[in-house]
Amino acid sequence: MIFPPVEELFEGVRNGDRAMLARGITLMESAHPDHRERAKALLDACLPLSGTAIRIGITGAPGTGKSTFIESLGVRLAMHENRRVAVLAYDPASERTGGSILGDKTRMTRLATHPNAFVRPAPGKRRAGGIGDGTRQSIILCEAAGYDTVFVETVGSGQAETTVSDMVDLLMLLTLPGSGDELQGVKRGVMEEADIVVFTKEDAHTPKAMRLDARRMKAALRLFPPKESGWTPTVHTCSAQKESGLDMIRKDMREYERLVKSSEYLARRRRKQIGCWLRETLEARLLETARADASVNRLLEKYEERAARREIAVAAAADLVLKAFMEGERGEAD
Repeated sequence: MIFPPVEELFEGVRNGDRAMLARGITLMESAHPDHRERAKALLDACLPLSGTAIRIGITGAPGTGKSTFIESLGVRLAMHENRRVAVLAYDPASERTGGSILGDKTRMTRLATHPNAFVRPAPGKRRAGGIGDGTRQSIILCEAAGYDTVFVETVGSGQAETTVSDMVDLLMLLTLPGSGDELQGVKRGVMEEADIVVFTKEDAHTPKAMRLDARRMKAALRLFPPKESGWTPTVHTCSAQKESGLDMIRKDMREYERLVKSSEYLARRRRKQIGCWLRETLEARLLETARADASVNRLLEKYEERAARREIAVAAAADLVLKAFMEGERGEAD
């Protein structure tokens, strides 16, 4: 893909041009070596304009109605609170081809066409975490474009999907009635990170079932240690289709935002996010450098053969390859 000059991209992003914002995000997501320096330059230009939005993670198992929920909530925020809403929506990617359906935008037609909104579907990483390459950078570009509310919708793979919590200020977990009892609720993982839990599809379940599951969830959440933010996680029920229950969720979002911005917690959380980003980038660069070394790859192949013949343990082989890489020794595997 051919990109405009960085200066032109930056001006477009800063002026809120949605087409230029989309192209800037595509540049951030690109794995092509020729795009890396341009992506860095665009990110550097956008950084001073970022950091003011509230970043909201939306996670939950497939089928909980994340896209429908985000559209209903996002339209209300844009229409009734004059918020500028950006959505980064990640779809499952094929393990074989890396391809993805990217159907989220078609499920958010009202929001995607609203002048105060921007919806960007993208393939999720092919590993646990439920988000994509360039998510952090995409958030910064959205903020530089003037969006004050950024939703990050994860793939929705289950309890282990906690990576997004290191990128956002508020994590909202969507679930369905009957999806688990108190024991399911106290599992460590995304439940421990959630700030707001929402039982969706209220219109498809009886009020009694919704109240019972909400009560059980509240009891389960009380078993977790207090949050550093000082926020007590809340539980709601809603129907995104009928747009019921959304006002109470909006109220909690506003209260949470006021709480974390009036204390030092948000600044601490943002510093932690930068630390996580730095470590992730360093790990990726080290792995990329090692993979690009032909002699390391030859050494890997030899140790793979020895490990397959049970002549050496995998952990020991990995230690030897790492030692050779760090010390610059690329000899034959004994």
